[in-house]
Amino acid sequence: MSGSDAFCLLFHQQRITACLISAAFFGALGSSFLYGYNLSVVNAPAGFIKAFYNKTWVERYREPIPAGTTTLLWSFTVSIFAIGGLLGTFSVSFIIKALGRKGTLLLNNTFAVAAALLLSLGKMSKSFEMLIIGRIIIGVNSGIALSALPMYLGEISPRHIRGFIGQFNSILICLGVFTGQVLGLPELLGQESRWIYLFSFLAFPAVLQLFVLPFLPESPRYLLMERRDEAGAERAFQRFLGKEDVSQELEEVHAEARAQDNLHAASVLQLLRSPAVRWQLITIVITMACYQLCGLNAIWYYTNGILKAAGFAENILPYITLTTGAIETLAAIVSGLVIERIGRKPLLIFGFSSMAVFFSLLTVFLNFQDSVSWMPYLSYICILAVIAAFCSGPGGIPFVLTGELFEQSYRPAAFMIAGTVNWLSNFAVGLLFPIIQKLQTFAFLVFVVVCTLGSIFLCLFLPETKNKTFMDISQSFAKINKIPIPPSGQEMELVLSVKPDMNGKV
Repeated sequence: MSGSDAFCLLFHQQRITACLISAAFFGALGSSFLYGYNLSVVNAPAGFIKAFYNKTWVERYREPIPAGTTTLLWSFTVSIFAIGGLLGTFSVSFIIKALGRKGTLLLNNTFAVAAALLLSLGKMSKSFEMLIIGRIIIGVNSGIALSALPMYLGEISPRHIRGFIGQFNSILICLGVFTGQVLGLPELLGQESRWIYLFSFLAFPAVLQLFVLPFLPESPRYLLMERRDEAGAERAFQRFLGKEDVSQELEEVHAEARAQDNLHAASVLQLLRSPAVRWQLITIVITMACYQLCGLNAIWYYTNGILKAAGFAENILPYITLTTGAIETLAAIVSGLVIERIGRKPLLIFGFSSMAVFFSLLTVFLNFQDSVSWMPYLSYICILAVIAAFCSGPGGIPFVLTGELFEQSYRPAAFMIAGTVNWLSNFAVGLLFPIIQKLQTFAFLVFVVVCTLGSIFLCLFLPETKNKTFMDISQSFAKINKIPIPPSGQEMELVLSVKPDMNGKV
């Protein structure tokens, strides 16, 4: 079955509404798309930015910038993005508690617009500090986006297409990476006179989201369980599902609420202390760590060298490397189309296992590429295969799982922990990669071990979450957590009948 056939079948069987697709697409466009775009956008103008740093330094201090200082400033400009991401992750649960899922996404656009202004006007203002501050602010934007968006998508989706809608996060990340590669081409914005417009573009998706998202509903689960707005939740369900009778969906949320001891958002400390979610937390921490430590970042370091060894001229390398972004996007789309047929667990295990296989083959090919003329071509095929394997499951499903494995009250804290692991692992890769590089062509064997161990863990401990309610997923962990299956005695109607007084107390 072709991809278009699979989509048509999914569309007709599951009644995917325009409202739901719009929320998924525009929510991701102003969020995960920007994260992906910022992963690749700094590569093309790197030389121009370093030249700008040198020129600005000379104008200020009347002497050339020391070579070590240029390297330090550039490294700081690139790496501070992850610091901003960590700051955004730390703040997201507090913002979500105050503004909700949709409100957080809307507020997050102000960071994107502010970053676009700073990054665009830095050259005109002769201030490299503005570029560095802009990078940290867009990092904050990405840290918030990678928590708030998967949470929103998971809560607005019917359970039988929750994975499909959740994969919009991954698809738009890959599309963002590809867009950054395309716009960075010399014929477009990858020129000395145009590189600032690469950063001006950041404002475009953010403004689009600001125009569209206010007209789309808030998460009905958030409205019902945290705001206690049953009428608002019913209207939201009706718009997202395209039907008048949403009593079944409302009852599903009521049942989840009755099974929870606390309807208010739990803190990170409460999450860490709770035995009811211990293995869910362990699973997310390991999966998210593998997401960053599986070696995809190392691939980018070797790609140009392999292409040069294959005999490709330096000036056409940017066009050939577009294939990596195209493969990423295509694999993410295919994953989104098949996730409800195959399931989360098989796609994750297949992705990590395939990466281990292709990393092993790449190690062999790299060791022979100097002695066999056609070996670099096989190495590049392995690179594309590793990228496709990553995007088939490990590149997006960890974010889907973080939303699925935790009930409403634990979800914000779970995303904070998952995001922290994500950004710290990203930082660890940057820190350890110079050491791993010393292994030269055997460096990929480190990632073979990570991918293999990740596959084994997921095979042993991750239950399939496809087409299950959040309460069913929690109950599937009850045995391994050594707790009884949650009772459903507490009536949600009693909770809804309690009205807050003028001081906000209940």
